[in-house]
Amino acid sequence: MKQALFTQEAPAAIGPYSQAVVTSGLVFVSGQIPLDPKSGALVSDDVEAQAEQVMENLAAVLAAAGASFADVVKTTIYLVDLGSFATVNEIYGRRFSVPYPARATVQVAALPRGAKVEIDAIAILASASR
Repeated sequence: MKQALFTQEAPAAIGPYSQAVVTSGLVFVSGQIPLDPKSGALVSDDVEAQAEQVMENLAAVLAAAGASFADVVKTTIYLVDLGSFATVNEIYGRRFSVPYPARATVQVAALPRGAKVEIDAIAILASASR
């Protein structure tokens, strides 16, 4: 059984997908781009501001599932320019602590809405880990 998740605290899906899906004690969070949840607009052209918003959006979706960054076991970071890795990595690193989640980072040709960064996540629900 799977359950789709939606919160107004994160941007609405811009296609035929869910913000997250919960199944078998796991939360699969769709890739979050730096859209403002209220306006649906890109927050800035600055990669630092974009990374901050992406992390806020991830936090909101995780919270809607009853999870947090402490429950994340895997992430993927998509960057339009790997030259911005250090900036994004620093912002990302502020949200996680040991043991860090597994992660992949890839450079892509383009992201939706002209975003420079997108991050998805998989988390374990606390109730499933007991």
